[in-house]
Amino acid sequence: MFEFSERSKDFQARLTSFMDDHVYPNERLYKDQHASLPDRWDSPPIMDELKAKARAAGLWNLFLPESGDGAGLTNFEYAPLCEIMGRSYIGPEVFNCSAPDTGNIEVLERYGSPEHKAKWLEPLLAGEIRSGFAMTEPDVASSDATNISLRIERDGEDYVLNGRKWWTSGSGDNRCKILIVMGVTNPEGERHKRHSMILVPKATPGVKLIRSLKVFGYEHAPCGHFEIAFDNVRVPASNILLGEGRGFEIAQGRLGPGRIHHCMRMIGAAERGLDAMIARVKQRTAFGKLLADQGTVREAIALSRCDIEQARLLTLKAAHMMDTVGNKAAASEIAMIKVVAPRMAFNVLDRAIQVHGGAGVSEDFGLADAWSFARAVRFTDGPDEVHLASIAKLELKRDLPLKPW
Repeated sequence: MFEFSERSKDFQARLTSFMDDHVYPNERLYKDQHASLPDRWDSPPIMDELKAKARAAGLWNLFLPESGDGAGLTNFEYAPLCEIMGRSYIGPEVFNCSAPDTGNIEVLERYGSPEHKAKWLEPLLAGEIRSGFAMTEPDVASSDATNISLRIERDGEDYVLNGRKWWTSGSGDNRCKILIVMGVTNPEGERHKRHSMILVPKATPGVKLIRSLKVFGYEHAPCGHFEIAFDNVRVPASNILLGEGRGFEIAQGRLGPGRIHHCMRMIGAAERGLDAMIARVKQRTAFGKLLADQGTVREAIALSRCDIEQARLLTLKAAHMMDTVGNKAAASEIAMIKVVAPRMAFNVLDRAIQVHGGAGVSEDFGLADAWSFARAVRFTDGPDEVHLASIAKLELKRDLPLKPW
């Protein structure tokens, strides 16, 4: 059976205490402060206060493995910590562990030049700026990433970008200063060597934020998700990451950890949804008895616990494999959790909404927002269908003799 290290257990205890003392009590204040800001793309002051406290407590950049800039935790050790943070919509950012910054930091850590690291990685690690990841496009089926068509063309000592992206999370934030953009540098090249990734400062002339995209009506400001036009955007050739044609190589290095982080957060959101369900049914009466005594409600609670535990075990197995045999060998497990965890969270939160009745679809309990986000995560870092196809492909590669029962 899985056993966490003493280091991980220590972080779990400290993180849980910090969440109880500082994060949960300030969720409402965060919303109230944000609502009162003249610019909704600014961050509420309470966030900077919480980040300073978290950093002082040594609860900072916990996601970053094999680096002196992080806690040096393995994926397996980090899993329960990410889950704890995922119980709050402001939790990950408080500890500088929120997407898309985590993935972008890992890209810069692994593939960035010394200049890239000094200019962009260091302020990201310090939580002074935020970032965006521009990959998905509105005019092509981006589930097949080889369709990505934004052009990145060499012109002397520069690259010039033309095209359009959307669902670029984090780009609306006024603190977002840098975008990692994927596009085509060699249209005639080998299928998986046509694309490259390049660093584009958000303030570069020609970068135009077209519109904010809402998720089931939720804008998720100040982070946000934007459609962005790149109109003759010129950046130095030194901004290319690793070199031309290395885009898919970088993407695979980025998306493996990113996918498992999303799943860990989904487990945390599901746990909080189940907590809310249990608290609600112990307080409400219908048809002469507590909701907690209703058979259908007990079934919803029991099924939710079963679903969470199954998803958690599969996620921990994937994390363990990533640490011990590598991301490539763990490809099937990573794909499986990316399908299972968001669906699980969606179902648990849906049950919690049902138990809350009309209140469940309101903004009073946060369930509707969490439910909508869980549904959206089924697209994040690749839709379910792509992951299911990958799982089936790996299964069909197994050479199995036909055996009678």
